[in-house]
This record gives sequence, structure tokens and C-alpha cells, in this order.
Amino acid sequence: MKAYVGITDGSWYRFLSARPTLTEVNFWRPSSSREFRALDHGEPFFFKTHHPHNRVVGGGFFSGFAPLRVSEAWEFFGQGNGSASLSELRHQVGRYRSQPIDPGEDPAIGCVIIRDVFFFPDDRIAGPPPDFASNIVQGKSYDLARHVAAAYFHDLLQRIGIGVNIDLSEPWHRDGPVYGDPRLAPRRLGQQAFQAVVLHAYERRCAISGDRIRPVLQAAHIRPVAAGGEHRLDNGLLLRSDVHTLFDRGYLAIDPKRRLLVSPRLREEFGNGEDFYRRAGQEINVPSRPRDRPHPETLEWHLDEVFLRV
Repeated sequence: MKAYVGITDGSWYRFLSARPTLTEVNFWRPSSSREFRALDHGEPFFFKTHHPHNRVVGGGFFSGFAPLRVSEAWEFFGQGNGSASLSELRHQVGRYRSQPIDPGEDPAIGCVIIRDVFFFPDDRIAGPPPDFASNIVQGKSYDLARHVAAAYFHDLLQRIGIGVNIDLSEPWHRDGPVYGDPRLAPRRLGQQAFQAVVLHAYERRCAISGDRIRPVLQAAHIRPVAAGGEHRLDNGLLLRSDVHTLFDRGYLAIDPKRRLLVSPRLREEFGNGEDFYRRAGQEINVPSRPRDRPHPETLEWHLDEVFLRV
């Protein structure tokens, strides 16, 4: 198990701590050039203020990383970005980039998505972790199975009522890209983070049609949450909006080898859909990392429960 301590300014955390209903936030970076790889999904992420305040004021659990344009970050997370408006977010990003954002510019920022956010009351704010040097700019990760700071982080988790019975030497995450570990937080990743992470994993391209028109791309669940599915990357597909509708209604499906299937009902009922029939049997576009690709068992569920075979 690992933990990460990220450095934030006072205005970001004070804005969010005053809005306790925002449980999913964007710990954004002004540049999208480096992917955040310090944690696995569901591991704890803590917020520490700059010097001279230099205190751990809250935290949450890592849900994923995605480079997003500033407008997209606002679309997905709104005030969860730590800003009251899109114009204010643009101003804050420009300030950290050392130059204002031009009116026609929409730069990409690095979005470190944190769920189940909490902030400590003033009388429970913690001091900095051991050996956290004053010259650290972005943050630091800790391996709690080996690091002398394990007791420090265990105490932080106990302060919010979790972690008391966790063996820190155990593997932290289950097989597959699970968003959240039930030993810490039973709630799953929110819809906004699911949208952002699926968009990034599929490289902004519809898995079936290949379209890259951003406004019509949607993150689809293979097995819906209402039917027992989870907000997991291997339970997601990036689909064009009309393709999403056809998939949800069973006119399209994907077999366990990730090949497109088209129901005969599409032609029978509408006399249309030739573009899909031409693609039938072809492999869909999938994420580059194998663990992020649609899980065969989930695809089987959709075939058995949703797909219109006849």
C-alpha cells in the first residue's frame, strides 16, 4: 500500500472544504505533460499546504489521471476544481503557467482525480509527514509497507474512521483496474471521473466507429451500475452518442474477443445500419494497456442480458 502527499495552496483547499457536498475533486496540475503514476486506484492521497502553514489539511482516494482541456475539466468537475467559475479556473491555471491564458486558448492540464474527499477540522489538522523536505514542489509518495512513516499515515486514516484493521503489508488493490478498495471506502468512483478516465484511455476515439468528434463522445458502461456494474475502466467503452444508445438497447454488442456484433433487428426494424453491418466481425478500438480493456466476463453479460440476438 502506498500513500501520496500533494502540495496545494490555501485557496484551493479552503474553497473545497467550505463545500462538503463535493466528494469528487480535481487536484489539477498546470501542465499535462506527465502522467500521475505514484498511486494505484483507491490508495490514499493527502493534501498538504505550502510553507509556512505546512499542514496536512485533508485528503481522499486516488481515482485516476486524465489530461483534459480546461473547459473539459470544468465540464466534468465544475467547482470540484477548486474554483467558483470557468473564468476563475482559467485565471488560476494561467497564474501557475506564469502567463495568462489567451481568450481563444484552451490548454490541457493534468487532472489527478480524487474521490471521497475529506477535510480535517481545524483542531484535527496534522503536521507534515516525517522527512517531507521543504524544497518538494509537487508532492511525495510513501510505501507504507516499508516506510517509517506508516504509523503516521495509519493515524491519519484512523482520524476519519478507517484503516484501523488494515494490514499495511498486504497488497492494496484487487486484480484489474478497480476504482476503490472496499476495505477503505465502499463508495465507487463518480460519473465525472469515469467519463474523464475513459476518454483518456480510448485516446478520444469511439471504440466502434473511430470518430474523434469530442462533443458526441460518451463514456458508456458495458454492465450498467443499476444492473450491478461498477465504475471500472474495464467496464467502460468510449462511444459516439448514437452508438452508445444502440449498444445500451442491444442492437450492438461486442464478443469476448472484442469483435463487433450487430443484431439482425437493426435492419429488420429500421431498414438501416449498413455502416455497422460492414464493421461486423471487426475488432473494436481498445486502450493500449491490457488491463484497461473491456473484461470478457462483462462483455458476456451484455451478450446474454442485453443483445438482441433474434
